[in-house]
Amino acid sequence: MKKVILPIFCAIMLSCNDETLPKPKAYLRLEYPTATYNKTNTPLPFSFEKNDLSKQISSIKLSGTSKGIDINYPSLKATIYLTYKEVKNGNLDSLLRDSQNLTQKHNVKADEIASNFFENPKEKVFGMFYEVGGNAASQSQFYVTDSINHFLSGSLYFYVKPNYDSIYPASEYLKKDIKKIMETVSWQ
Repeated sequence: MKKVILPIFCAIMLSCNDETLPKPKAYLRLEYPTATYNKTNTPLPFSFEKNDLSKQISSIKLSGTSKGIDINYPSLKATIYLTYKEVKNGNLDSLLRDSQNLTQKHNVKADEIASNFFENPKEKVFGMFYEVGGNAASQSQFYVTDSINHFLSGSLYFYVKPNYDSIYPASEYLKKDIKKIMETVSWQ
């Protein structure tokens, strides 16, 4: 009897230990709808294509000759702010400098700022796209101009405290929208 009980007792004792296994890593999966773009006519002297997911706020007078349009993305808690200014009396250099300085102000929190030149000679649209990495307030900024009459700048902001890891998927999605705006700007 002891020969039977001893092996059963040993088997029970050895089989009951709980091995601690690490939990598998989980990743947040965010899926955004496929973007569909339609031409947007503005009360300002340009048009562009915008994502149907967004809501456009009407033209806003900012100050002096600056006018703006806000493109809201309520489901992403983000807004692309567009600012239009006329190029006149040789002010193109100061407009370019102001736009570049606005981007450089994010250097304090940014891990990196990558710039990409943009040109569409057919539509006379030339500019720069800035991708800001890290916990900066704005993840993407850009400007486009025809160098003669029109200057348009834009910035992407989220309604949350900047945490690059958390807003990265939405930032990547909206970066495509900003590039689409740049590609489809048409001066009037």
